Amino acid sequence: MAKVYQALLAMPVQEQPTLHSPVARLAEAELQESAEKKTTMFLRFSKLRYIAVLENILCNVQRNFTNDHLPALTDCSFIDRSQNVLL
Repeated sequence: MAKVYQALLAMPVQEQPTLHSPVARLAEAELQESAEKKTTMFLRFSKLRYIAVLENILCNVQRNFTNDHLPALTDCSFIDRSQNVLL
């Protein structure tokens, strides 16, 4: 929140936004910082062995998993439909 406030103060007077816009930016920055701290805490306590991201998933024929299968799994709609995933 302080970083956003400092950035707003550093702007020239003629370019500074009206009052409601900086207040909204400050509130948004505070919410974002809070969510980031919470996520960091949960990741630290989860003790996950691997840092897994979608970009690191290997899609190839040997694994019987192609790039066409990936979007169907990432939206997790199969969970809502109570279905198992068979590839």
